[in-house]
Amino acid sequence: MSQVHLMRMPDTDIEGIGTNMKKILQICLKNRLLIVLAMIGIITAGVVQYNRLPTDAFPDISPVMVPVFAEAHGMAPEEIERLITFPIESAMNGLPGVRQVKSTSAFGMAVVYVYFKDNVDIYFARQIVAERLSNAGLPELEERPGLGPISTGLGEVFMYYLTADQNVDTDGKPLDVYLREINDWTVKYQLQTVPGVTEILSMGGHVLQYQIDVNPVALNKFELTLDDVITAVTSNNRNAGGQFLVVGSEEYLVRGIGLIDNLDDLRNVQVKSVDGIPVRLSDVASVDFGKETRRGVVTRNGEEEVVAGIVMKLYGQNTSEVIRRIDKKIPEVQRSLPEGVKLIPYYNQSSLVNNALKTVQDALWQGALLVIAVLALFLGNIRSAFIVAMALPVCALVAVICMGAAGMSANLMSLGGIAIAIGMLGDASIVIVENVFRQLSDQKNKSRSKTEIIISAGSEVARPIIFSVAIIIIVFLPIFTLEDVEGKMFSPMAFTISFALLGSLVAALFFAPVLSSLILKQGVQKEIAFVVFLKKLYKPVLHFALKRKLVIVTVTLALFIFSLTLIPRLGTEFIPTLEEGVIQLNITMAPSISLEKATETVMKLERRIKMFDEVDMTIAKIGRPEAGSHPHPVNTAHVQLMLKPVSQWKNHRNKGELVESLNKALSGYPGVQISFSQPIQNMFDELLSGVKTKLAVKLYGDDIDVLKSKAEEIKEVIEPVQGLVDLSVEQSYGQPQVQIIANREASARYGVNVSDILEVVEVAIGGETVDQVFLNTRRFGIQVRLDERHRRDTEVIGNILVHTSDGFQVPLSQVAQIREVTGPIQINRENNQRRWIISANVRGRDMGSVVTDVKKLVDSKIDLPPGYYLEYGGQFENQQRAMKRLGIIVPVALGLIFLMLYMSLDSIRSALLIFVNVPLALIGGILGLFFTREYLSVPASVGFIALFGIAVQNGLVLVTCINQLREEGYGVSEAIVEAGMLRLRPVLMTALTTVLGLIPLLISQGTGSEVQRPLAIVVVFGLISSTFLTLVLIPTIYEWFMYQRTEKNS
Repeated sequence: MSQVHLMRMPDTDIEGIGTNMKKILQICLKNRLLIVLAMIGIITAGVVQYNRLPTDAFPDISPVMVPVFAEAHGMAPEEIERLITFPIESAMNGLPGVRQVKSTSAFGMAVVYVYFKDNVDIYFARQIVAERLSNAGLPELEERPGLGPISTGLGEVFMYYLTADQNVDTDGKPLDVYLREINDWTVKYQLQTVPGVTEILSMGGHVLQYQIDVNPVALNKFELTLDDVITAVTSNNRNAGGQFLVVGSEEYLVRGIGLIDNLDDLRNVQVKSVDGIPVRLSDVASVDFGKETRRGVVTRNGEEEVVAGIVMKLYGQNTSEVIRRIDKKIPEVQRSLPEGVKLIPYYNQSSLVNNALKTVQDALWQGALLVIAVLALFLGNIRSAFIVAMALPVCALVAVICMGAAGMSANLMSLGGIAIAIGMLGDASIVIVENVFRQLSDQKNKSRSKTEIIISAGSEVARPIIFSVAIIIIVFLPIFTLEDVEGKMFSPMAFTISFALLGSLVAALFFAPVLSSLILKQGVQKEIAFVVFLKKLYKPVLHFALKRKLVIVTVTLALFIFSLTLIPRLGTEFIPTLEEGVIQLNITMAPSISLEKATETVMKLERRIKMFDEVDMTIAKIGRPEAGSHPHPVNTAHVQLMLKPVSQWKNHRNKGELVESLNKALSGYPGVQISFSQPIQNMFDELLSGVKTKLAVKLYGDDIDVLKSKAEEIKEVIEPVQGLVDLSVEQSYGQPQVQIIANREASARYGVNVSDILEVVEVAIGGETVDQVFLNTRRFGIQVRLDERHRRDTEVIGNILVHTSDGFQVPLSQVAQIREVTGPIQINRENNQRRWIISANVRGRDMGSVVTDVKKLVDSKIDLPPGYYLEYGGQFENQQRAMKRLGIIVPVALGLIFLMLYMSLDSIRSALLIFVNVPLALIGGILGLFFTREYLSVPASVGFIALFGIAVQNGLVLVTCINQLREEGYGVSEAIVEAGMLRLRPVLMTALTTVLGLIPLLISQGTGSEVQRPLAIVVVFGLISSTFLTLVLIPTIYEWFMYQRTEKNS
């Protein structure tokens, strides 16, 4: 008896759980009205909560990051790095919670990105960065460095441009200046009042400026300096407050008015008096409206320049909600614009959000219909099918209620979790209802009451149901432990699956028995023909398997080994590319190109793109917007292609073909590098690695020349790698410079301070904004510099006169060397070192094998100097990190599954028997990926995790039944066959409902289906093989595992 007792669950344990479950079922059946009302309450609350859920395309994967922007007008990248970037970097590295600091030093601007760990609050991070920034030891700048918008890397949710007809009154200003003024002072400030909007970045057009172009000849004539001009302007442009006067019984405020209002006020500013005659500003300079130096242009269709705005979403806000509020505000803004000026939105993320949600919503209802059809087919009883079908909305809506409580949004991944689980949600109810239905139809139970039968049937299967659901939730533990991008992307899915499965327990243990008592009829019912047919097919297969155990085991092992050999041939990637329905063309031109020439080049490319009938409109952004966005140099451009609906396409069947044709058409342009992406994918890739491609080879070191030459060498070496496209080296070098180097010996001889020479460089040549003109709340800079004729080339610059300490003047060329050299266009830093990037996309091949080939070539052919090293970034880096973490956590989860099986069955052998199904379930999943040519990605890994849980669930139901029959005195073979016949219907039903529930995701072509498809493939194909193993292999090897019980009973 000791051997028998070892294989059995303890009687006290069984009785305890059975008794508790019977009590719960008795309470439920006594209070049926309350239970039905509770079910209606959950459905109502769930529907209300669903309509309140914020929506998004997918979870925001942005890191906790604080950008620091510092503007230093006129400074070259080397000075920016030395004087601004490096001190800020050094100050930030010691902050608590900081995990990485990156920076870009560009012409006139530094941006330092401070990345924090995910558990750091964004506002706390901003606070400590601001505190440290104030003590960073920076030089005196026109504007103090500040923090960027409180947004995320995916925060550019809405974009628009302004246009005007020919008859609009511009007050004498150029149209682009006029539109920029409207955008900066009317549109921006109105849109900033929209809740959830943190910043609007302006780009394109020209900012109005009051410009004082000084004539150096006139200055010499009146013996004036640039300092005199600047002092005159600042001294004649201010208001003052004089408190108040009491006049009678009233107070009169006293104001001193001296602000410059217009050009005439500025022209009439007195600079000096000669013999009582005033020398005005207009006597020594040309004073007029001008255009502030710009570093960004926006063009449309290659035909015209436009003024654009980029709306940044506040960190933590819901994208769809923010866009909805903006859409509501736009008509109001439009009414406030001058007649003839129009605001035209050209991009927002709402269409992507709606399309992504539609994909999963369609999968949900289609999957639910297929599941209900399977239930009706197998149960042959519309009442039973109705009870199980009712479990589906209850489970889904329980998940929705939990999502609301957890503050989650409805997105591709969270709703995708419910869509993936839809076939599993009815499993627990299927087992309960099938058992109740079978026992109500059993002639042996004729004498028992309906309530008694339902309580008995429910308590009989409650334990395996609870444990099987717990096991599936446990298999998702590895997903909860994922970190960084992959954790933020997939944890919402794991949460909603877990929420929905908990809902399935509620539906099975509380609602299904009550509905069964109200709807199902007691009495002998004939088994439906379809199930009888399946049993006739299955019985000989089972008998064959029991007689030919060795054959079955050998074939299974052979298939398992064969599938394992396919793994290296699957290929790997991080996450499949989400199809956004938009194309973004990233363009890099020669580093020395001017903004004007870059604009001309890009407009030419736009006109070529517009020749494609599939393209509806193009918007190109050349260079950078104002501070608040990444400081892209003027040799870079991003062209967004808005496409017509695919149904209107004439020459191309899909987007892939269109991209190929565009690539061929545009690749012939000299001096232009192009790569294809999508707006969100672009931001996504940049978030991952700091580059806008899928793969980044990062080269670190100190010397820019060495970095540049080695990067070119690496590019040449890896160019032959198959699947590597859009390969390019960072174009961060090649900016022509005019260097004015102070000759200290000559300066000392003539009595000229180096600061006087540098003032010529900074003010006379570069220009300085010395003050502002206030027009109500609008403000415009007043810039002072020499007029164009006296600073147009190096020869003229050499003739600029510098004042000596003796009051004489000498040409600049006498005290300084003027030379033309080539320098960096921008300097990127990471890990406290300079960094150069070789970037590429991967097309037609998996990421993992491409990187393997790249590494082999680099390791064998590239010799790096001491102090220089390589890193592989982009999606590959994240893929490696995710797989490494899963490699640790998945075995732990499998161990927990085994522990749960042991707790459920109280037998190591029974647990091992079921556990055999886990690795063997891989067979179908691997074959599915191989034949559908999908890569082994993070979604596919999540699919394998889900598959393990489902495989265990079915095995647990069958083995529990065999063990129960053995306890009742059945022989081994008899118990195996009888249990197989009894559990054939629920096993096939749970498997088929799960498979058919996922079929819509498997075949969907909607937005976001690319991310879900690998997961669906693994589960669908894996479940097919797993179900076969459950129904054939487990009965076959049962005797081998349970030999002690067999011997005892023989």
